[in-house]
Amino acid sequence: MSARSLSFKLLLAFLAVAVSVSLLGVGITHYITQREFTQLVQSNARSRFIEEALTYYRQHGSWEGFPLPGERSQSAPAPGPPRPGQPPFPVVFFFVLTDAEGRVVLPAQPYTLGEKLSADILAEGVPIELDGEEIGFVLTVGGTPPYDPRELHYLQRSNRALLYAAIGSMAVALGLSLWFSRRLTRPLHELTAAIHAAARGELGQQVAVQGDEEIEALARAFNQMSHDLAQMSAQRRRMTADIAHDLRTPLTVLSGYLESMEEGILAPTPERLATLRQEVGRLQRLVEDLRTLSLADAGALSLNLVSVSPAGLLKQVQDSYRHAAELAGVNLGIQTEAALPEIKADPDRLLQVLGNLVDNALRHTPEGGRVLCSASLQDGELIFAVADNGAGIPAADLPHLFERFYRADRSRSQGQSGLGLAIARSIVEAHGGRIWVESTEGKGSVFRFSIPLKR
Repeated sequence: MSARSLSFKLLLAFLAVAVSVSLLGVGITHYITQREFTQLVQSNARSRFIEEALTYYRQHGSWEGFPLPGERSQSAPAPGPPRPGQPPFPVVFFFVLTDAEGRVVLPAQPYTLGEKLSADILAEGVPIELDGEEIGFVLTVGGTPPYDPRELHYLQRSNRALLYAAIGSMAVALGLSLWFSRRLTRPLHELTAAIHAAARGELGQQVAVQGDEEIEALARAFNQMSHDLAQMSAQRRRMTADIAHDLRTPLTVLSGYLESMEEGILAPTPERLATLRQEVGRLQRLVEDLRTLSLADAGALSLNLVSVSPAGLLKQVQDSYRHAAELAGVNLGIQTEAALPEIKADPDRLLQVLGNLVDNALRHTPEGGRVLCSASLQDGELIFAVADNGAGIPAADLPHLFERFYRADRSRSQGQSGLGLAIARSIVEAHGGRIWVESTEGKGSVFRFSIPLKR
């Protein structure tokens, strides 16, 4: 695991947080335990002092003769029964004893023997009562009383337990840190491996969608991107093959005719020259279509926006394709709603879209059929439609109709580049609209596209 790797940094981060929390918890527990134990020792010592002071008072009837500071031991009393000459109570030097009037009878800093203490100071002490009568007060003025061996042993065991708890919590923190860091970085490692595989040309890589919400979102985004790249690569290969095919056919015709004319096998008759001109026209249309798509991909498709009458556009399309419709035996009609507003659009580009749709409809509508071009207003958009009652389009082909070089019926697409609908979509989207198709096999198709009224 490299020191620069994310796994290592996550491990250190988790471990630092866990250790910090563990040490903080152990420190707080130790502090509270020490404080509470000290208070308990003080309380017990005070209780013993009060009890033994009461015993002295019962025996002597007053505080007279109570041991003076010079008579105190400077260390904790030894456990066990008192030795000869030792007072019957443990001598400590962090308690101050006063009589009932508040005069100090057992002094300790900062109070002196015989000093009378105020009621506020006495209120902080513990009263000593005998037969319901207050006979004195005890004030705590010193530090922690000395611990006996049993108390020291208890504290040592408590501290050892806290130390073991700290070590155990750190070990658990280390294990959890390893687990969490690996859990978080495993999807990233899988994603990295998939990216390297895609970079080697193995497109279509998919990774498991697992982990936290952000990791799952990243995995889904990668899977979608990988799927799209694979589709785009396959589409590019198909497009390259289709372009080569579409170029080969007219080039073969041109090459064959020109070679034969050059060798004198064929004479350059008007009919043959017309054939050559037709094939050159096919090449020009293909090149122009590819140029239009490249401009659309680059966002550089220029639009000459002017006020356009929807009814006028449909009339121009009808006039342009009237002869082709008559030759095919198809009735080409137009229909518009009354008082349609003008739109800001490029009329030549929209005529190109409508022309592609009408041309497709005429080629797929049998003799005696009908093609209807219409325009209507819906939800702030102008909807153009080209409907036919031809053979219809299989459902499996509908999602791909606007892809480049896609031909739903190749047997009926001779001479067509397969770019018409892709170009139509690019032009419509450049106007801020959308294009779609509805079709039922055996009943016909309806191509619609929208142009916003406000741009």
